[in-house]
Amino acid sequence: LSHAELNLLAALGPGAFETISGEVVNIALVVCSNSVPHKLSIVTGLDVSKAKKPLEKAERLIAQTPLTLPQSSMSANPNSAISLLPTKQYDLLAKYARCYQGCGLADIRRFRLLFWELVGPDPRWEWHQSSPTGIAPYSGCHFIALWDRGVGELANREDARIQGKQAWGKEGIAVAWLGDLPSSLYGGWWFDNSAAVIVPYNPQHRDAIWCYVSSDEYESDVRRINSKNQVANATLVKVPFDVDRWTEHAAEKYPRGLPEPYSDDPTQWLFHGHPRYAEAGTELHIALARLAGYRWPAETDATMRLSAAAHARIAEAATLPDADADGVLPLVPTPDDRALADRLRAYLAAAWGAAWMPGSEAALVESACARANDKPPKQATLDAWLRSHAARQHAKLFHDRPFLWWISDGRADGFTAVVHYHRLTRAMLERLTYTVLGSNWINRLGNDPRAEAGRVLQAKLALILEGECPYDIFVRWKPLHAQPIGWDPDLDDGVRLNIRPFIEAGVLAFAPNVKYTVDRGKDVRSAPWFPCFNGERRNDHHTTLAKKREARAKAKA
Repeated sequence: LSHAELNLLAALGPGAFETISGEVVNIALVVCSNSVPHKLSIVTGLDVSKAKKPLEKAERLIAQTPLTLPQSSMSANPNSAISLLPTKQYDLLAKYARCYQGCGLADIRRFRLLFWELVGPDPRWEWHQSSPTGIAPYSGCHFIALWDRGVGELANREDARIQGKQAWGKEGIAVAWLGDLPSSLYGGWWFDNSAAVIVPYNPQHRDAIWCYVSSDEYESDVRRINSKNQVANATLVKVPFDVDRWTEHAAEKYPRGLPEPYSDDPTQWLFHGHPRYAEAGTELHIALARLAGYRWPAETDATMRLSAAAHARIAEAATLPDADADGVLPLVPTPDDRALADRLRAYLAAAWGAAWMPGSEAALVESACARANDKPPKQATLDAWLRSHAARQHAKLFHDRPFLWWISDGRADGFTAVVHYHRLTRAMLERLTYTVLGSNWINRLGNDPRAEAGRVLQAKLALILEGECPYDIFVRWKPLHAQPIGWDPDLDDGVRLNIRPFIEAGVLAFAPNVKYTVDRGKDVRSAPWFPCFNGERRNDHHTTLAKKREARAKAKA
């Protein structure tokens, strides 16, 4: 800006060339003169960045009326940004708030899980907010991080970037620094480096800043000074902020203050847990999870800050029928209980109360299928849904890290049981294999052809119990002597690793999309498998029982 004259500027934006793919390629065409600019130097510009296709951009370049701006005006922009739009003349948001970058966890597969993979709350794991969606006041609240009170492995790793501590425990606004910059209210939690958090110097400005940051104007203002797909956290507050205007706007929109934490989304730890008031299409999954014994963190963490509406929903959910005794729910009736469809129907009727109508069951099945873009079963009944759609929908709803597993012999008329992973101890898997499947199903069938499919399933479950490779659990961050022997899962290792024997054995009605290849990044030299894998974070590995027992004996000695 100080050493050359900008004569012509054309902002083409992403998708400008037919031969270049990738929306992150953000192009501008510039004509400049090798002469020192003066006060009267004018920039003539065209902005066709909003056009989607190259031909459309080319046509707009010809037809659009050019803009003209004094070149000297651009030097006054934040970061001296070259922009075709004049910057508003207000104090920058940086005068009222600071923006912090989030944590880089070094080994994200090791130290971050989805909250439903564990039984919470657990003081070793911190609530970890990620990229907001911009759909609800609170979003991005589905991760937890293994901080271990600041004395664990993560706190001592040289390759970890624990950032944003200044924002922890404070209220602010979380912003995803990619795309259209969606935002969420922030309640003082950990947050990762896919988001930045804006914390006001004066808490009284939070309402006004939220109204501005969550508006369309905010993205437009940021893009004036940075059109890159990825925006640095410092840039997010280098935008003009009319504090009087947005304070007035906040007073009108939120006369009682900003919303307190609340969510109807079951993938958020703020979710109240009541199926009747959940997002459309998730009600059946929530009722089934509750019947299996799962409870959401908002129901069990007495320290969690929640809205009055959330507390009311939680109190109502607490009056619903008790969960199943062991978390193993066969679809077929057994000597111990009714068929799962009948039990789920009774649970839903209790949850809906007087609102439960003859057509409610079919409506919920159709709603669950609509959310998942599935064609409903011919008969929209709970039994048909549990056998045909539920396993896949549950896995996709919970990000391919399901906490309910459909263990099945593969026959449409055969044995299937929905199992709560958190409660699937070795003793419980033995009971499922030899009592629920063996005594209550196979032995009762006699010569029925379904009995043979049941015996095949039983044999596969026995292999998982034994744990010989390839039906073992391999955890790449644990040394050989600490690897589990047989079915002995550690919930801290996550669903991805613990579900592997069941995927290998082919006993799941739907296998989630899990890849056992190489995780992103390189291990530190102290990692247990560093010499074997040359630093690669490999998961495609199996170990024999003999080697595990030998390693344990050596470690014990």
